[in-house]
Amino acid sequence: MGEERPYLSVIIPAYREADRIGKNLLEIENFLSSKKYTYEILVVTDGSPDNTPEVARSFIDKVKNLRVIENKENHGKGYVVRQGLLEAKGDCRVFLDADGSTSITHLDYFLPELEKGNDVVIGSRKIKGAFVQIHQPKYREIMGEMGNWLIRIVLGLWRFPDTQCGFKMMTAKAAEAVGSRMVVDRFGFDFEWIILAKKMGFKIEQLPVRWLNEEGSSVSLTGPNGFIQVLIDLFKTRLRLWTGKYNIK
Repeated sequence: MGEERPYLSVIIPAYREADRIGKNLLEIENFLSSKKYTYEILVVTDGSPDNTPEVARSFIDKVKNLRVIENKENHGKGYVVRQGLLEAKGDCRVFLDADGSTSITHLDYFLPELEKGNDVVIGSRKIKGAFVQIHQPKYREIMGEMGNWLIRIVLGLWRFPDTQCGFKMMTAKAAEAVGSRMVVDRFGFDFEWIILAKKMGFKIEQLPVRWLNEEGSSVSLTGPNGFIQVLIDLFKTRLRLWTGKYNIK
């Protein structure tokens, strides 16, 4: 790739993904290698207790322009997504889950939205046209629905019924401006990302996705990735906005 600035950067946050990261990387490479635009793929591992970094690196010869950024300690999905967005070099940047729950093929209709002048395009499982192929356990769907309503109420994100879908794309300008202000390290980073982009005046579009639940999620009620922590981060985000901590001009 040399010094060429790629058109697209794909960021994949990864924690305990040794068993499926390889399959997903090959699917992404197979899809992107047929395109005319240049690209890079960044896997950012989050202090994974298994051998996710080693497995990802073993695909460097099979996946063009693959970079693996390894964090020795666990910081949270928000931390590694932010790190990836700021390390990336692409004119357009997308992050998606390592489990392949939202296919890379969505790029075919996400990228044209940026070319139309949108700055941010987010996937949604809750708008017309979306299809959830395999659902989460009922209790997690209920927690998610409650959380979505609280996020909309507390942050005023009324037109976004699904802030937490793990497929979001943005221009380099939006990625750097928003990414450099983000502070939420865990799962609450998704709504922080959207509200900061909105407050900074970036044009946001949302598109329906086809979503397949994959087992192995680290979401629970308590703990650093738990529902309660997401609520704490929600109210902290609201407080930072009120007190000007995000330094939005």
